[in-house]
Amino acid sequence: MHRRRGRAAGLFGAALLVVATVLTSGGAHAQPSPSASGHSSDRGEDDDRDGGRKGDHAKGPATSRPGDGPTTRPADPPATTATQGARGPAGTTGAPGAPGTPGTPGATSATASPGGATAPAARPAPAQGAVLASVEAGADAAVPTSQGLQQALAGTLADRNLGTVTFAVADAADGRLLYGSGENVPATPASTTKLATSIAALSLIPGDTRLSTRVVRGADAGTVTLVGGGDPTLTALPADQVQIGGQAADADTAPASLDALARQTAAALKAAGTTSVHLDYDLSMYTGSPQHKNHDGQNIALVVPLMLDEGKVDPRSREEAPARVADPAGQAAEAFAALLRAQGVAVEGKARAAAAPAAPGAAVLGRVDSPTVARLVERLLTTSDNQLAEAMARQVAVAAHQPAGFEGAATAVTQELARLGVPMTGVALNDGSGLHPGNTVPPAVLVRLLALAASEQHPALRPVLTGLPIAGFTGTLGKRYGSGSGSADAAGLIRAKTGTLSGVNTLAGTVVDADGRLLAFAVMTRTTAPVDTARAAMDRIAARLSACGCH
Repeated sequence: MHRRRGRAAGLFGAALLVVATVLTSGGAHAQPSPSASGHSSDRGEDDDRDGGRKGDHAKGPATSRPGDGPTTRPADPPATTATQGARGPAGTTGAPGAPGTPGTPGATSATASPGGATAPAARPAPAQGAVLASVEAGADAAVPTSQGLQQALAGTLADRNLGTVTFAVADAADGRLLYGSGENVPATPASTTKLATSIAALSLIPGDTRLSTRVVRGADAGTVTLVGGGDPTLTALPADQVQIGGQAADADTAPASLDALARQTAAALKAAGTTSVHLDYDLSMYTGSPQHKNHDGQNIALVVPLMLDEGKVDPRSREEAPARVADPAGQAAEAFAALLRAQGVAVEGKARAAAAPAAPGAAVLGRVDSPTVARLVERLLTTSDNQLAEAMARQVAVAAHQPAGFEGAATAVTQELARLGVPMTGVALNDGSGLHPGNTVPPAVLVRLLALAASEQHPALRPVLTGLPIAGFTGTLGKRYGSGSGSADAAGLIRAKTGTLSGVNTLAGTVVDADGRLLAFAVMTRTTAPVDTARAAMDRIAARLSACGCH
């Protein structure tokens, strides 16, 4: 009895964490559990950035295929998890901010237009009654049965727009598989690959770690070296022009500033009596080819440890697949040189790649730091950020003492997931973002990853949950679950990572059912239906889970 109550209490805390939202002028955004640095979650972009209109990369047949029929595993053992070591900070699970309630600015109503007609009001953020009322009884909520889930999902799973579909539903409290079809069949994960990258990153790297970009004295007299630290969010924009997912950055999410780095460097040089330098840049942090197999100059730039604004030609662009600069490191170095000149330090000639890595003991002239790894993980999940996901995968490689390239990063992520007890049969990773069509992950593995993030044994993984887009409100789910979708009633109740490649659509996340039980789910499809049609069909599956107790 005591063990059951302990698990229920853990579920209740996780459920509160997952469904919490706070009001903003445009709806709601994720509110993470408090951290030592007090950072909050990002607001995300509206569309997936792992494929879509410009990024249909999948070549040949996907590996997803249907199982022999729905299978049930009500007696599966709990998820196996290794004891958390001392490598990550102890996260917190304090009560998150409460959602809006009627009468608050989020509870909008129809408004009169100048012509006297009543204009439809913006949809309000989920009210407390809609989001938390059932969760308050969640500690004693019954676990759905396989028969109940089968009956509840039969209609939505029969939608022909899904094409070939495999799926899994698990109890988030212990990772136990409740219902599935083809749940152990390897399938193309697309951007749900980012769940694996994020879990490995937060398991290996303390969440309050920041990625540093430095300027040091060069090996040659009169030379300074700009050292890339693997932060693709470093920006050249003025602070008041920085946006993340269309929202102004705050103190916790604001990226490091190249201008601030130039000012520090110029001040240090002038203090030493130096007014003219040569500039080189150090890219030695990463190894191997910087070009992704599916590099197209839009969904992703070259993966190098020094770049500005994720290599975008227009750093303000919110396009799904914006144009990227051909040489992100060279462009960043030239921008830095221009900023040094603006501070009164002459830079002779053109910035060039350093012939050797900066000396470990080289005098530091300036340094700027990224947001914490926890915040970066939230950002890459909310906005489905390919560039940031690949950078984070390389941080995993560095932490695991693997070569910081595509292969080493994939090896490091795979090894860390295995160490955490994730079953790796059928898992093949070739990148950290999910752009590679050769990646395979079974649905059962995706729900196991989500259960790990909800586990009391792994509080450091909690930003994976807080980074998931909220249905109908944030990130890549911001324009889904709307009126007419057949899933609008689930808006605000589902948090999930999206994935899109040519003919492949995936959705994996968490949902609170009608009894307040927190479930993890993964739906993976291969279809010729239009992307929006396929996505809507998947959304209705998740919505059905939110509407039933499924006993």
